[in-house]
Amino acid sequence: MFAVTRLRVADDDVAAFLATTDELLAALRTRPGFLGGELGRAADEPELFALCTRWEGVGAYRRGLSAAEVKIAGAPVWVHALDEPGVYLTD
Repeated sequence: MFAVTRLRVADDDVAAFLATTDELLAALRTRPGFLGGELGRAADEPELFALCTRWEGVGAYRRGLSAAEVKIAGAPVWVHALDEPGVYLTD
């Protein structure tokens, strides 16, 4: 499965956002079932980013996000998240 979180970041906040996103991805890499992740920036709307992560399954995803170190690293990233569905099954 994969998860896509779209995030809207003000131009003044981009540098700090990129640093915190690196910290979040580092924390996610330590979680069982995490297969990979990357951040992309919209080519035609520079305030819009997408964080895409891949997981072995929904259970690994939920356990990964519930880990304390992921919550701490993710808080400054997810404050920019758009409120929309983002988890997709690939089965």
